[in-house]
Amino acid sequence: MINTYVSIDLETTGLHPKQDKITEIGAVKVVDGQVVDTFVTFVNPGRKQGERAAELTGIRDDDLAQAPDIGDILESLMDFLEDLPLLGHSVLFDYSFLKKAAVDRKLSFEKNGIDTLKIARKYLSSLEHRNLDYLCAYYGIPHRAHRALADAEATSALYRRLTELFYSEEDALFAPSPLLFQVKRDTPATKQQKEKLYRLLQQHKIVIEADVAKMSRSEASRTIDKILSTYGR
Repeated sequence: MINTYVSIDLETTGLHPKQDKITEIGAVKVVDGQVVDTFVTFVNPGRKQGERAAELTGIRDDDLAQAPDIGDILESLMDFLEDLPLLGHSVLFDYSFLKKAAVDRKLSFEKNGIDTLKIARKYLSSLEHRNLDYLCAYYGIPHRAHRALADAEATSALYRRLTELFYSEEDALFAPSPLLFQVKRDTPATKQQKEKLYRLLQQHKIVIEADVAKMSRSEASRTIDKILSTYGR
């Protein structure tokens, strides 16, 4: 049974790591079954996060405006994670966003992980739901949903409960396995792209949620193409 790991959870602007951004990171380091440290921070996504994300998490754009960029805290997070396995409820989701951020900054980020959602799907298939909020309520685990540190803490508590009930040395779901997510590096938008985008925004009197100065080349290209298809040249 794995008693040393980092339970991690992210809040994001959406569900797609190649397009959406991280807004909050929460992590709980557990050594020999005991919480020894935590890591939590807002992250400036470089864009408005949208009403749906704000309603879900309670995080407002004002909370993120002065937060660090992901590039400013990524190495600190990696130091915190050390070489420990990651624990998460749908852990590949959280890993994929961090892997994308790392790749964009030419950093290596390879991890093993344990997924409490996969364990729940196997052993709790009769339950109506297996999302984190539902399972915490089912087992009486205190939980403030959709905030990163609270979700990470709840996932760790859920993992302990699931191991108490269902752990078997023969079940590979309880052992860390490689987390696999392939992603290409995004480079910053070129000066020419940004100048063209600023010109189009001014010309058509458009206000967009993203910060043009922080866009990647692919983000700028998609935004330019969308404006041209809608408004023409």
